[in-house]
Amino acid sequence: MSADGPAAPYLPAAREALAQFPVSPRALATAAVSENVSFRVTSEAGTDYVLRLHRPGYNTLEELESERHWRDALADSGLRVQTALAARDGRHFVPVSTPDSGEDSWRYASMVSWLPGEILDDGYLAKADGRERQRLFSGLGALTARLQNQAAGWQAPEGFTRPALDRDGLLGDRPRWGRFWEHRGFSDGERKLVLEARDRLRHILDDYGANRDNFSLIHADLHPGNVLVDTVGELGLIDFDDAAFGWHGYDLASALIEFHEDDDFEALREALLTGYREVRPLSARDEKMLPVFLLLRGLALLGWVHERPEHGEDEFFGGIRGMVVEGCERLISGF
Repeated sequence: MSADGPAAPYLPAAREALAQFPVSPRALATAAVSENVSFRVTSEAGTDYVLRLHRPGYNTLEELESERHWRDALADSGLRVQTALAARDGRHFVPVSTPDSGEDSWRYASMVSWLPGEILDDGYLAKADGRERQRLFSGLGALTARLQNQAAGWQAPEGFTRPALDRDGLLGDRPRWGRFWEHRGFSDGERKLVLEARDRLRHILDDYGANRDNFSLIHADLHPGNVLVDTVGELGLIDFDDAAFGWHGYDLASALIEFHEDDDFEALREALLTGYREVRPLSARDEKMLPVFLLLRGLALLGWVHERPEHGEDEFFGGIRGMVVEGCERLISGF
């Protein structure tokens, strides 16, 4: 078994974790390295799994267990998502030693099923023509609506807890994804504009309100890297690490924002909303809020990268910063 690149220091932790799950591994390979470190595990029987070493300090054990309960419930409802594998002692999250520094020198490890398919990232979508891109976004809209239908009608088990991307979770003093107004790329004038828009957005969300028709559990990170398409074109969702109680429009904005500079953005937006409406109602008021949620998602992304200066501001985040400044200007002027 081997793993290379930035995942290599975590290989001993992966082996320690694997020893606690009922899998006889034949191969171990890096799947992804971000805050979480994920490995693809192939068993002697040829079954694939994902072994994840969860980022320290982000979700509590109770929040991780709640994510598992919801994801399994989504699978039971027919959505293509990963399902959990229990350790030999019945636990789903086991602590293992890791090379992280200080108090974070351990992580919870978990295993889930491997979801077959190709990631719907920029590379995949760049190969698709306009019609196929719209078909995929229509499917993503329908999938998002199915997820939200399940969430709105689901009775969570006792003790269920996930973070909230509500008014404070998005715009409070300590937003879930970071203090976006402190982003280093803002000029003094832009920072003042963003803070003014932040106050305006609080009032808009208060006026919009939160009820079972527009607010429930959401995936909260529906970027294309978390969407898979299989060989027959069916879509699936991975990485519920950021799942939270939030507005449904935030999920739609998360799916769209990475394409805000694309020539076919409006066509993708319409395809996404059309697919959504085929499964779940979307009122005129909800649709009117989409630019607000696009701005909120942009602010959240800037908060995320601000707290991770090691990533720098690449072309993507530079584009998001420009979109945010423009969106704040439009908001202050009344859209």
